[in-house]
Amino acid sequence: MAQFQHVKIPKGDLIQVAKGQVTAGNRPIIGVLRGDGIGLDITPVMQAVTAAAVKKAFGGQREIVWCSLYAGLEGLQKYGEVLPPETIEAIQYLKVAIKGPFTTPIGEETHVCLHCAHQQNHGKKCDQCGKTDGVTKRFRSINVGLRQAMDLYACVRPIRYFEGVPSPNKYADQVNFIIFRENTEDVYAGHDFERGSEVAEAIIRLVKEKTGRTIRPDSGIGVKPISVTGTKRLVRKAIAWGIAQGLPSVTLVHKGNIMKFTEGSFCKWGYEVAKEEFGDKTVSEKVFWEELGGKMPPGKILIKDRIADSIFQQIQTRPEEYSVLALPNLNGDYLSDAAIALVGGLGLGPGANIGDTAALFEATHGTAPKYAGQDKVNPGSIILSAGMMLEHMGWKEASSCIVKGMERAIKDGYVTYDLARLMRAEGRKEVKELSCSGFGQAIIERM
Repeated sequence: MAQFQHVKIPKGDLIQVAKGQVTAGNRPIIGVLRGDGIGLDITPVMQAVTAAAVKKAFGGQREIVWCSLYAGLEGLQKYGEVLPPETIEAIQYLKVAIKGPFTTPIGEETHVCLHCAHQQNHGKKCDQCGKTDGVTKRFRSINVGLRQAMDLYACVRPIRYFEGVPSPNKYADQVNFIIFRENTEDVYAGHDFERGSEVAEAIIRLVKEKTGRTIRPDSGIGVKPISVTGTKRLVRKAIAWGIAQGLPSVTLVHKGNIMKFTEGSFCKWGYEVAKEEFGDKTVSEKVFWEELGGKMPPGKILIKDRIADSIFQQIQTRPEEYSVLALPNLNGDYLSDAAIALVGGLGLGPGANIGDTAALFEATHGTAPKYAGQDKVNPGSIILSAGMMLEHMGWKEASSCIVKGMERAIKDGYVTYDLARLMRAEGRKEVKELSCSGFGQAIIERM
């Protein structure tokens, strides 16, 4: 067993990953990061639901062994930093972890409080909540830091409808696709330079010198890298998923009509992966129409592409045409949130960040600190992410228990306040509003 300063590895089975295949023993050790804000409430509920699903599926022959890891507020309190290197090392050692939400500073203030997310220009006690042990210097996103540090290059977001959830879209019941978003490149790579900085001014001069094009001198500058390597490994994972699940298509989403050498190349390189590595199992849309007359050969998967702005319309008007979507980082971020809104909002949106050797599952919403400790908010996102985690480990029976429990609880109207309010607004009378932990218990009872 590896030795760590604050992380205590419990007795259990270390998960193994070889050539993309995950092997879990009967008592796999899973890392768990509580998160900030409402992570205090939703993470323990997720653990209880997951334990119940595993027990239900395997009759007590298997169980999850949880290993506490620390970042955000807990990282600051234990290590003096929000993203401790030991936490990253532990996740890589354990291979699989799940996390609650973390605070991300969004303003220009120099400091942020991790208890209440208030931002201020000094590092003393928080001006809003008065606490002294949660104020730290502003930092880049912990979520992005985790992805980049471990090269978790695929952000995977299943989007599906649960019967009974109020939705603004009349085609919501036809939504059932999965988004593969590239996680390490594009504008999220962090090559972002302030107006007037040395680097920004140097780039402006370089562009003028090499191309003759003028950029306003008072501009901030961002660099958008999209590589062959980053693109092909993301698309490879998306196509492999589609084939393994027997899905009909993979769609490459891009803005290549404008950004020809970044997003346009993403599309081109994606088609290359399909042809060179999956040629016996895929058909491009061009071949589909021009050579096959619009008739798909049995046992093959269609590879197509769509312009980014058009896909936002199409997932609303004909979502049944899409099963797997592969996108560069920024467009994938936008589309995944827009898509989950079609089926009821972020409270039920699971997510995972997956690399070649490690996987980190997560709640996909924010920290909502004003609700922290109230046992109030919807834990659905992190619970469904735990279902993804179980499936990743090959424990599909337990994953199915979580989904079935969630489906039945929502259908019965046993939900948290957010869904209860929407259901009542639609005229549904038999709704029982539950706490965060109460919703978890309702899921368990309906497995």
